[in-house]
Amino acid sequence: MLVETTVAEPDAVALICHPHPLHGGTLTNKVVHQLAKTFNDMGAVSVRFNFRGVGGSEGEYDEGRGEVDDLLAIAGWAGERWPGLPLWLAGFSFGGFIALHGAQRLAPRRLVTVAPAVNYFPAESLHLPELDWLLIQGETDDIVPLAQVKHWLDSLNCQPQFVLIEGAGHFFHGRLSALRQAIIDAF
Repeated sequence: MLVETTVAEPDAVALICHPHPLHGGTLTNKVVHQLAKTFNDMGAVSVRFNFRGVGGSEGEYDEGRGEVDDLLAIAGWAGERWPGLPLWLAGFSFGGFIALHGAQRLAPRRLVTVAPAVNYFPAESLHLPELDWLLIQGETDDIVPLAQVKHWLDSLNCQPQFVLIEGAGHFFHGRLSALRQAIIDAF
């Protein structure tokens, strides 16, 4: 399943990856939806899609490998549909992990990772091209703890712009406006 939200004359196309498929993650997740709305307001076409095996999508969960392939396939489709537009990638939690891996191959202009599931990949495997990367983290996240994210960031050669949302847990309950503002302020 795929949902696109268009703007009259888009300046970019934003692909947004959802949380973990085995833990209820879908394209309708409220953080994913907020990312799409924010990117629309910034002039981008937003494309949310379900990974394999989620909703009506064919296939089954593939521990991140197949989900990166899903992102690459959507990027190919979007490139044909909106040729010449800059690519933005975004992802929340597990979707942040997928967006980071996809960015290594797709070289997007912008990358937004929200509470990326840093326990899914070793730091040494991350080789990002030159891009605008924003990492947003909730201060009280109990699923992807702040200390774990900071430790992971310390091990990287490339560094994102880092925004800490005070009082925000993993799902940003009551803090979606702050998430939105962080993206607008960064770009």
